[in-house]
Amino acid sequence: MKFPKEYSLKEIASIIDCDYVGNDDFPVLGINEIHVVTPGDIVFVDHPKYYDKALQSAATIVLINKDVDCPKGKALLISDDPFRDFNKLTQHFKPFQSSNSAISKSATIGKDTIIQPNCFIGNNVVIGDNCTIHSNVSIYDDAVIGNSVTIHSGTILGANAFYYKKRPSGYDRLLSGGRVVIEDSVDIGAACTIDKGVTADTKIGKGSKLDNQIQIGHDTVIGENCLIASQTGIAGCVVVEDNVTIWGQVGVKSGITIASGTELYAQSGLGHSTDENKAYFGSPASEAREKFKEMAYVRKIPEILEKLKNKKT
Repeated sequence: MKFPKEYSLKEIASIIDCDYVGNDDFPVLGINEIHVVTPGDIVFVDHPKYYDKALQSAATIVLINKDVDCPKGKALLISDDPFRDFNKLTQHFKPFQSSNSAISKSATIGKDTIIQPNCFIGNNVVIGDNCTIHSNVSIYDDAVIGNSVTIHSGTILGANAFYYKKRPSGYDRLLSGGRVVIEDSVDIGAACTIDKGVTADTKIGKGSKLDNQIQIGHDTVIGENCLIASQTGIAGCVVVEDNVTIWGQVGVKSGITIASGTELYAQSGLGHSTDENKAYFGSPASEAREKFKEMAYVRKIPEILEKLKNKKT
């Protein structure tokens, strides 16, 4: 998430009331999670296991809970609770805005687009030309929808990321300040849920088609011309490249890449990145050809045991 203008390190430190290491006028351009940071961004880290990764990332400002040596060309924000203060920055720059109408006056809706009754269109939403938004669809603030998109009834675009920190008092939610972006010629079935990014975009690429009852997690990027069947759940921060086919009831772990041309057979559980143009099956999923061989061998076990038994007798 980029700020509306450049801020100084001193200004940002004053917003969250913390100490800092670096020049007062060190430039700060935005906040982002570590997988999408660029120079000028703030990234937060609150666990020693990830200190080095954050300090060596592309982010030039690190919000951290330990006074460490500051890498050259970077700055530090020293906080006793980086998670809390990252939320403060999200709340400051992207506060929740309530709406008092079904279709916000700040929304932009393109030519020949049809919006059926009982839809909610939030603040600053942009919808392109020749779209059809069926009844009872909710599109949260800042979503961007391209041309010739169809969204069926009951779908929700832009709910919060499923991202929590466990504390003694319970779970503390990381606020979501990102967007959902739907490119041209995408079809989205009924009762789908696509969460917005924490700081960046959750994206569905041009020409992709989603069946009913699909969950797409925060910051996941779906490529072009993908097919995703019903009851699939894709966790956050997944990259699905172009021309991927995912059949029904597939579960996908966070933070992996599904390579171009991959096919995931129904009821698979994928926990690792894939190779291009290969099929996978099972839970945990592996290459389908090898998995089918394993299943054939397993079916032969009773026959083998019977033969061993007969030899002994």
